[in-house]
Amino acid sequence: MTWTDLAVRLLLFLGLFFYAAGTIGLLRFPDAASRLHALTKADNVGLGFVALAAALQWGSVAVAAKIAAVWLFAILAAGTSAQLMARMAKQEDRDGS
Repeated sequence: MTWTDLAVRLLLFLGLFFYAAGTIGLLRFPDAASRLHALTKADNVGLGFVALAAALQWGSVAVAAKIAAVWLFAILAAGTSAQLMARMAKQEDRDGS
């Protein structure tokens, strides 16, 4: 087993840890804003570790650039969707629904 294989496994484990932490935060936190915050932050960090592991595994600069682009788009989409869901939750609280 090479150092690259060990690094990939460590990065995948870290990614799994952050995904699990985000899921626990989603299930445990009391209000919508804190649940969304825990989920989006932890999942983006987890995805970053998984993306880094994939880039190391394939070892190509072109593949790494594509993976980085996917990660960037995922970060933007997560932030945008979390904002929209938080606004909807706030609106529902205000309306009393």
